[in-house]
Amino acid sequence: MSSVLYDAPGPRAKRRILVGSLIAAAGAVVVLVLVTIKLDQQGQFESEKWAPLTDPSDPRFPLVWDLLGEGLQNTLIAAAWAMLFSLVIGTLLAVTRVTAAAWYRWAVVGVIEFLRGIPVVIAIFFAARALPELGVDLEPLWFLVIGLTAYNSVIIAEIVRAGINSLPKGQREAAESLGLTRGQTLQLVLLPQAFRIMLPALISQLVVVLKDTSLGFIISYPELVRTAGFIVQNLKNPIQTYLIVAVIFIIVNYALSRLAIFVERRLSRSKKSVAGGPAETIALAESSMAAGGVAGGA
Repeated sequence: MSSVLYDAPGPRAKRRILVGSLIAAAGAVVVLVLVTIKLDQQGQFESEKWAPLTDPSDPRFPLVWDLLGEGLQNTLIAAAWAMLFSLVIGTLLAVTRVTAAAWYRWAVVGVIEFLRGIPVVIAIFFAARALPELGVDLEPLWFLVIGLTAYNSVIIAEIVRAGINSLPKGQREAAESLGLTRGQTLQLVLLPQAFRIMLPALISQLVVVLKDTSLGFIISYPELVRTAGFIVQNLKNPIQTYLIVAVIFIIVNYALSRLAIFVERRLSRSKKSVAGGPAETIALAESSMAAGGVAGGA
């Protein structure tokens, strides 16, 4: 079947692609070999540089991994708070923008566009320097969380808004025909479907939040990267230490991505088990209203 985006390559094009791929692979191998030789000449493969990180019999091993564990814990704490606040505030901003009247929608849009245009490092630095001047004295953790939340909440707001706008117009109309208010329509019908649709994008943004915690070093927050810097100053092994830190970040982000895939599959299975599809969402909303009416009458 032909592609609508590009023409399928013919035999000659396939041969050129194969030759180009082999040349690129060979070039990558050569570069890797040259880098390995250079690192070996500089003594980067000596056990003295790796032992504090990989040899449990080394007396420095427990202290190094205790420090890395504390840094990882601080990173996860900051990321968890920033993710929570970003999801809550971002959802509120998205709902506000969708439901806002024309006369004040410009203010909501202005706030979103302003915060989205600021680099996250500036948001963190501003929170740590401006808020104390206003009498808000907090720990570095909360300045980092505030900066991350200010930036990522507006990104999540746009993701959720895109999910809401991608739903068929009939979803909203069917909910309104049942007598649901605008708030009930969003809560019971639109938002659940929007989150399901935009779940991959939301998880990707949460991974960004986790990685951006490394910017906490600019306000002296002892997250994983800053802790690694302290270790490097004492052991003089930046390549080895930062390589371990990179592997830790990869493992954590991969686990978060797998969690997203698991949740998405569970949601997909639950959706397939519903025979009515999207219409079932309206039926559930209607039953919720009916249950509320019976409870009220009782």
